[in-house]
Parts: sequence; structure tokens; C-alpha cells
Amino acid sequence: MRLIRALVWVAAVLPLAATAALGPVGAEGRVEVLFAPHDPVEARLIALIGQARRSVQVQSYLFTRKTLATALVAAQARGVAVQVLADARMNQRGKNALPVLLAAAVPVALETAYRAAHNKLILIDTDTANPVVITGSYNFTWSAGRKNAENVLVLHGDRQVARAYRDNWQRHWQAATPVTRLPARLVD
Repeated sequence: MRLIRALVWVAAVLPLAATAALGPVGAEGRVEVLFAPHDPVEARLIALIGQARRSVQVQSYLFTRKTLATALVAAQARGVAVQVLADARMNQRGKNALPVLLAAAVPVALETAYRAAHNKLILIDTDTANPVVITGSYNFTWSAGRKNAENVLVLHGDRQVARAYRDNWQRHWQAATPVTRLPARLVD
């Protein structure tokens, strides 16, 4: 009976393991932990974007902070490859910062394949020895920094984790709809 249970367990778990992007791994590098509204999250994000040397890839559920958009435009002006993914539905409502990015020719794509493209992350220099992965509950909005209880993890130097996030980001980028201008209903 134990053998049968073990075989059933293996048959159930093995397909899940094969589809996992990254299983348990030893942590490398260092971790920063930030909590809004108590910590200056936006200032830290702008500083990290300012340190980027090769690439910045963003995945955003809601992106209204023009200060962050301006930091991304400045990174691109320094020669950093910047790309932004955004949830199409959430960025139709109210104000968003995507026009700032598009006006500077920052590549933007809208995710439409999901009910909610709820990822919130910034990937910096993922193909280097010191990649940075920023993730958490923090939307790139004024409310996230001033009114909401939010968390942000900044992972420095973990190449395996950065590669997993980058690969997932690229899958989303390839499935998204590139835009060079926003439909009228998406503009402030």
C-alpha cells in the first residue's frame, strides 16, 4: 500500500516539478526589504533605476508615477535598454504615466491575455554579475507610496533568480501587444 501511495504521489508531483520555473535554491547576494508608506520606496526605486547600466525591464499592473517614468526615460537616454509591460485594462482607467514613456520612444507593450496582469516588478541588469530584481505588492502609483500598506523586496546579485524572472518577463513581452501611442481612452 505504501508503494502505491508513493507512486501516486510521484505521478502527481513530477509534472508540477517539470513546469516550475525555479525550485528551491540557496539564496545568493543580499536582500533589501521596504514597506510603504513608512519607507521611501519610490526614492529607492528611482535610485536603483539610476544605477542601471545595461537594461531595465518593468512589469506593471498600474503605472501612474511620472517620476518613475522620468527615471526610466533618463536611463534610456544613458544608453540603458528600457522596456515596459503594463496591464492594458488597469492602464485604461484614469491617469497613467505611459504617455511619458511613449513620448521618449521607450518600448511599451500592453498585456491583454489575462484578466489581470498583476505582476509588479523591475528587473535591472539581469545579464550581469550583479542583477537586481525588485518585486512585491507595490504598484507604481502615488497611493502605493503614500496611502497603502505595501511591501517591496530588492534582491541583489542572485543570478539564478534574476534569470527566472527575466525569462518569465520575456514570455509575457512576447505575448503582449506593442504600442507606439495609446488609444484615446488611455491618455490622461
